[in-house]
Amino acid sequence: MYVCSCFGITEEQVREHADSGRCTPRQIASACKAGTDCGSCVRRIQALLGRGADCLPREAASAAPALPPAAAARLTAVRARQAARRAAARVAAPVA
Repeated sequence: MYVCSCFGITEEQVREHADSGRCTPRQIASACKAGTDCGSCVRRIQALLGRGADCLPREAASAAPALPPAAAARLTAVRARQAARRAAARVAAPVA
């Protein structure tokens, strides 16, 4: 089944890119352009990617040095707000 009709990218191609280590829609777009034209396929790509076992969480992938406690607290608060926004967007999104 086609995911991106603008560039003719299939679900299988997205999965192949994900299996080769591309774990975000942006990385998929860099590999095959899917999601870079009209953008209607980005949510489908996100759904296909999920958070596979081969993909490291952002915290582990960045391997950043330890932050001072105040900066770590601010970062935690920002991430909590982002998660809340994503959850609200999922609730508000129309079910197809």
